[in-house]
Amino acid sequence: MAPPACPRFRGKSSSDAVIARTIRATVAIVAIAQAGLPALVAQAQVQAGSTAGITIAGSSTVYPFSKAAISVYEARKPGPATFTAKATGTSAGMREFCAGKLVIAAASRPINEKELKACAGKGIQFLELPLAFDAITVVVNKANPFARQISTAQLQTLWNRQAQGRVLSWKQVNSNWPDQPIKLCGPGLDSGTYDTFNKVINGDAANSRQDYTASEDDTVLVRCVASTPGALGYFGFDYYQANRNSLRALAVDGLRGAVVPSVSSVQSSRYLPLSRPLFYYVNAEAINNNSTLRSFVNDTLQRGQRISQQAGVIPLQESTYRLVTNKLYRNVLGSAFAGTLPVGLTVGQVLERSFDQHKQPQFR
Repeated sequence: MAPPACPRFRGKSSSDAVIARTIRATVAIVAIAQAGLPALVAQAQVQAGSTAGITIAGSSTVYPFSKAAISVYEARKPGPATFTAKATGTSAGMREFCAGKLVIAAASRPINEKELKACAGKGIQFLELPLAFDAITVVVNKANPFARQISTAQLQTLWNRQAQGRVLSWKQVNSNWPDQPIKLCGPGLDSGTYDTFNKVINGDAANSRQDYTASEDDTVLVRCVASTPGALGYFGFDYYQANRNSLRALAVDGLRGAVVPSVSSVQSSRYLPLSRPLFYYVNAEAINNNSTLRSFVNDTLQRGQRISQQAGVIPLQESTYRLVTNKLYRNVLGSAFAGTLPVGLTVGQVLERSFDQHKQPQFR
C-alpha cells in the first residue's frame, strides 16, 4: 500500500527540508507497519512462550463456544487477557488463517479445496480438531400460527437460486400455508453455514437466492426473525437455544422423517442431513512452539463437554474428546475431508472420517 502524499515544505531554512523528509519517512513506516500488522501479530503468536494476544476468528456458530472456552480457561489461569474471539464467518476466518494472519480459525465446515491450496502456498501446516456438533436450525417467529415442519424439498423450493424474485409467499412453499409474504433471513457468503446449507439442500454451496436479509452475524439473523411474524431463517443451533422465547424451530423432514433439532436428535444421528461438525484449525508451528496456545487448546479439549453445554452447542462424547486430544499430542496434521463437505453422514461416520489418519499404523 503506497503511503499517503505528504505536503512539500518550501521554507528557506534547510531544517524545513529535513523535517519534510522525516515526516515522509515516518508516514511510509507507519503505512508499511499497518499493512503487515496482522501477519506480524500472528508471527509473534508462533514464538515460544509468547504472551501476545491470540485471536480466534471465523464461524459465528463456533463463536459462543470460543467465548465459553476463553472464560473457562481464564478462570482457571487468571492473568492478563490473552485470548479474544471474533465472529467473522468461516470463510473469512480461513482466508486469514491460510494467509498466516491467524493461528486459530473457528469453522462450521471442513476446510475447502481453495483454502487447502492457499495454506499449502504459504507453507502453513495445521491440525484439524473437531470440537462439537451443530444442527443447522430452520426457525420462524414464535407468533407464526401455522408452520411446524418443513421438508428438504420445500427448503429447496424456497432457497435455491431460481426462487429469487419468484417464491415470495408462504403458499408457494406449502399449499396449506396462507398466501402471505415471507421474509427470509440467512447467513452471508462468508458463512460456513451458508456453504453447508446450500450444499445439502440445493446441491451446491453457491446455489442460493440472494434476495434476503444476509449477515455473518447470527444475532442479526435472530433479530430479523424475532422482529417479523412472517419471517423464516436458518442458523446455528446455539443461537436458537439462546432465543427460544422468541423463535420456533421447525421439524425438518429429511433422511429420517420429520425431526426437530435437539442434542439427542443430533447425537442419535436422526437430524439429517442438517447436522454438521464444528472445528478449530490450529497452526501447527504455533501450537508446537507457543506453550500458552497449546495449554489453551488442550484445556479446551479436556473440558469440551462443559464448554459445549455452556455455549449451547452439541457436545461430543467424552471418549471422542480424548481421541481428539490424542490427535493433538500425536501432531496428526492435515484435513480428513480433502476439501469436501460431508453431506448426510451420521455423527459416527463424520468422526470416523475425521480420524482416518489417526488410525494409520504410525499413530496406533
